[in-house]
Amino acid sequence: MLSTLTEGWGYAAVEASDGDEAIAKARKQAFDLILMDIRMLKVSGLDALSAIKAFNPAIPIIVMTAYASVETAVHALKQGAYDYLTKPLDFDELQLTMGRAMEHLRLKEENRRLKETLGETFDARRMIGSSPAMLKLLQTVARVAPSEATVLISGESGTGKELIAAAIHFNSPRKDGPFVKMNCAALTETLLESELFGHEKGAFTGAHRLKEGKFRQAHAGSLFLDEVGEMPLSMQAKLLRVLQERELVRVGGEQVLKVDVRVIAATNRDMSEAVRNGRFREDLYYRLNVVGLEVPPLRERSEDIPLLAQHFLKHFSEKNRKMLKGLTPQAMDRLLRHPWPGNVRELMNVIERAVVLARSEYLDAEDLLLENAPAGTEESAGAVDPIERGPADIPLEEVERMTILKTLESAGGNKSEAARRLGITRRTLHQKLKKYGVMP
Repeated sequence: MLSTLTEGWGYAAVEASDGDEAIAKARKQAFDLILMDIRMLKVSGLDALSAIKAFNPAIPIIVMTAYASVETAVHALKQGAYDYLTKPLDFDELQLTMGRAMEHLRLKEENRRLKETLGETFDARRMIGSSPAMLKLLQTVARVAPSEATVLISGESGTGKELIAAAIHFNSPRKDGPFVKMNCAALTETLLESELFGHEKGAFTGAHRLKEGKFRQAHAGSLFLDEVGEMPLSMQAKLLRVLQERELVRVGGEQVLKVDVRVIAATNRDMSEAVRNGRFREDLYYRLNVVGLEVPPLRERSEDIPLLAQHFLKHFSEKNRKMLKGLTPQAMDRLLRHPWPGNVRELMNVIERAVVLARSEYLDAEDLLLENAPAGTEESAGAVDPIERGPADIPLEEVERMTILKTLESAGGNKSEAARRLGITRRTLHQKLKKYGVMP
């Protein structure tokens, strides 16, 4: 009777004759709502409620009983029941309660997505830059985002490929859908297939219940496949089929499932070379690379370093409850001269560490612990201060630059005082700082 009634309200109903059957079906299939009687022959409603909540705490369960008591109601609610109804059921009340439960579930999911969206949109490490290279990239992103095109983002590690992918999703018609991320290099081939396509209960050892994969989780949204160049060849063939057919089969299953997902992939490999060497399928490469985006390394957009450094300084100062005001000219000069093999991620880590260990309200060069500097640069281990080398060892401009920086340091960053000590005007000092790429 309840099946007929609820189907008339627009629900797809599945029946279970007892608590043990309900537990088994809930493990095997994802349900949006459960109506559960209290008294059943084999496993009681309260025991079934506890068992289902143990492996799926999010599902709303409405408990029904003809044996109403305050104690039973309180016990059911404490175990996680969404609501409690007495029999004979008031069908209007049942319909309203089911509607509220579904709306509650919808709002929870919407709130989760909103938090993810806000986290991606306003995260302190979002893409920042005003260099020509970055402006060109972001202009392309703005044109690509509204489309349904599959995008392949390439670039070195730490350049911000994931942030570009998020920018594409959150500026697309799919922005209200999920943005699901998957690192293709983090799992074995078997686990990667399960994570992407899902699996049936019992499909392999440890598959205790049905699992939806990343493609199904990203339905009506976007799926970000990071390090796609590391995917095994056998998995590449399966991924290509899903991209072409827009359908998949779970591991261990037979049912064909439709998917509506926009794929955004990223790699730090040279994919053209990988295709030539047979490590990556050519047909999959062209399927992913409908639109190709190249994220420039930080060393090729040094104009953005001051902006990024100030941004990270502000973020980590607030996060660590510190009142840091900025970086000294010497600190900024050191940042501008570093090659940044780890790109933006390395810069972020350097600033965070400097903020935590800062000894004054301005970060100085000594606060910046830079690593991986190539031999022969000022940042390499054992480098000698140019001022302490002989005049014959270094160019005159380098002596002038370091003299200005040393004077600025001794003047506490006061440009007027530094200019007075150097015997030049403040304007001349400013021009020389600009000439040497050291802006306050």
